[in-house]
Amino acid sequence: MDQKKGQYKVASMKLADEGHKRIAWAESRMPVMMSLIEKYKKTKPLKGYRIAGCLHVTKETAVLVKALETAGAKVSWSGCNPLSTNDSVAAALADDGYSIFAWHGMNVKEFYWAIDRTIDFEPNLTLDDGADLIFTLHNKYRKLAENGVIGGTEETTTGVKRLRAMADAGELLYPVIAINDTPTKWDFDNVYGTGQSTLDGILRATSILFAGKNVVVAGYGHCGNGVANRAKGLGANTIVTEVQPTAALKATLDGHQVMSMKEAAKIGEVFITATGVNNILRKEHFEKMREGAIVCNTGHYDNEINLKDLKEITKSVRAIRHSNEEYTLKNGKKIYVLAQGRLVNLAAAEGHPSEVMDMSFANQFLAQIKLA
Repeated sequence: MDQKKGQYKVASMKLADEGHKRIAWAESRMPVMMSLIEKYKKTKPLKGYRIAGCLHVTKETAVLVKALETAGAKVSWSGCNPLSTNDSVAAALADDGYSIFAWHGMNVKEFYWAIDRTIDFEPNLTLDDGADLIFTLHNKYRKLAENGVIGGTEETTTGVKRLRAMADAGELLYPVIAINDTPTKWDFDNVYGTGQSTLDGILRATSILFAGKNVVVAGYGHCGNGVANRAKGLGANTIVTEVQPTAALKATLDGHQVMSMKEAAKIGEVFITATGVNNILRKEHFEKMREGAIVCNTGHYDNEINLKDLKEITKSVRAIRHSNEEYTLKNGKKIYVLAQGRLVNLAAAEGHPSEVMDMSFANQFLAQIKLA
């Protein structure tokens, strides 16, 4: 559809008013971004540039989109995860005339269709979270990647790892700034943002009491660190599984129990994966879990929990709450999976708090200006 100057596909334009209010709230919590908007609204350093963005559509992302266009850029946007789009925010952006293709609950085909639409206007800069946009450009629009795009930015650990592998193999066709690697991103967004928003998502999907629960966190990188320490702060008995020796030692010194997932599966009540590695929770673990165990993921992709394995030993599945599915195993035991194994902090909640995304998106904004 045409809407003012933009093209869009969103869930419902009736949600736009709610989205405008959410964005206004984010703006009141993001002083760095608001100061950058004020600083660059006259000089417009991004004038003449076309930016394709593929990043979670949240109220904070809307502030970034507005900042990019205020600085002179033309922007076209899609979500970087099928369940992370806030439909009211997407509607508000469409209502304001931005090109956006995103809605909550996209299937895989729709997800890549939306990315294709952001590439239709032939961007010369990209802004990514997870590198799906960059991979699509390289695989389907190689000529544009080689001759049209001058550079890009990447938000998250998983995407940076994918792009480093491409660069090491000599396959990356244009330079990409690794936003994730700056201390004002990963030491704050990954630790405090992921820590708080992950627990927020679990609470919204379950309303459980964390105090006294055995909470198992897989991985003790920046994200796992934040999750484990926030859970500990709520009174949980925290258990960390980690294969990297120094990370395991750090978890021990931070006051968490450290053991293998084989051991933790027997006693855990809440399981949170935060590794970026596939098949962290598998059949052998599900079979050992206690009645009523809750499992969820806060890594970028939905491959950390092997749902295929779980379904093989399950006789029935039903939605028990929003973003909460009850798996009844063939032996009668029940296991609860949150957000279909996708990012629980975005699928079941609103993502990171505005205050911490203020820092991360300031990095994105300034990096785009640097590339230009």
